[in-house]
Amino acid sequence: MATKDTLSFHGYRRENGRVGIRNHVVILPLDDLSNAACEAVANNIKGCLAIPHAYGRLQFGADLDLHFRTLIGTGCNPNVAAVIVIGIEPGWTKRVVDGIAATGKPVEGFAIEQHGDISTIARASYRAKQFLQDASEKLREECSIDELWVSTKCGESDTTSGLGSCPTVGNLYDKLDPLGITSCFGETSEITGAEHVCAARAATPEVGRKFLATWQAYMDEVIEPHKTSDLSESQPTKGNIEGGLTTIEEKAFGNLEKIGKHVKYIDVLEPAEAPTKGPGMYFMDTSSAAAECVTLQAAAGFAVHLFPTGQGNVIGNPIEPVIKLSANPRTVRTMGEHIDLDVSGILRREMTLDQAGDALIDVMIRTCNGRLTAAEALGHREFVLTKLYRSA
Repeated sequence: MATKDTLSFHGYRRENGRVGIRNHVVILPLDDLSNAACEAVANNIKGCLAIPHAYGRLQFGADLDLHFRTLIGTGCNPNVAAVIVIGIEPGWTKRVVDGIAATGKPVEGFAIEQHGDISTIARASYRAKQFLQDASEKLREECSIDELWVSTKCGESDTTSGLGSCPTVGNLYDKLDPLGITSCFGETSEITGAEHVCAARAATPEVGRKFLATWQAYMDEVIEPHKTSDLSESQPTKGNIEGGLTTIEEKAFGNLEKIGKHVKYIDVLEPAEAPTKGPGMYFMDTSSAAAECVTLQAAAGFAVHLFPTGQGNVIGNPIEPVIKLSANPRTVRTMGEHIDLDVSGILRREMTLDQAGDALIDVMIRTCNGRLTAAEALGHREFVLTKLYRSA
């Protein structure tokens, strides 16, 4: 059995002590108006990564706070070596730069107003080139498993998810949580029907009540005011239904298999909020939409993502590698290029759950050491900001 002393990986240690498993130089737009400039810089300086998105203008209140928390968190993620921030105006651009600079990593901001795209792109490109060359000299070093932050969600779930791939993730967490990893799960609406069981898995009654309050707020503010006759084809999705999940309750209990049999979560996080209570598992209030959820978890600082899928989901993320596993033999056969680990042997009784968990640990460590995931190799870089309400 692996122990804290025997299980390690090779990562990049950042200025604030966090450890990443990728070494990206990110060109980050503050707002939708700055996407073109960011993509032009990334085109000029090969090896940089532009992350375009759709929002950032006329947002206010909690929606604006979440926007800044997500962008700053994305730049702070330990998989990022350096950041160029480009925005239409200097004030909000500086706010993102200052947030990222608190980690100690190289970051510089550029505003388009009173300069235009061409001048901004040229100035940012020169700086990005320097950041990229500096990052290219960083070396991996051996890191303890308790320095790893691991997030998870499931997607396009079916009956095989709750029976095979989600319990495999849970088996990994049961083995690695005692070794001191920091982990996260979410998907608030998808726990509907099993919310009482999820609350019971909290480390303390207080944390359980915090989860229930978070879940109820989602029901009161999102689901109830906007629901139609039912949530069919949304929760569960059309793909879930085709895969044999007929109710949200069935989907919810399969979802919870991801947190294992013994792990208890120690706190409840806001969307994109970084954990602060030390090693352990956290619940994050997130959408159940794959790209939104992974974007929020990456912004909270998680370095590697475990993604069990039944019917097949192609999600990736620009900065947090997404490892996909499936127990559906048809998905492995028809969408095999997207699957990093085949655990369909569980259903054929050719593989035990314990063996599947060990196989996932192996794939995860190899990914941490630099092996590209299927999503990375195929160019999947889905980055979707969560928006709380309409802009002003």
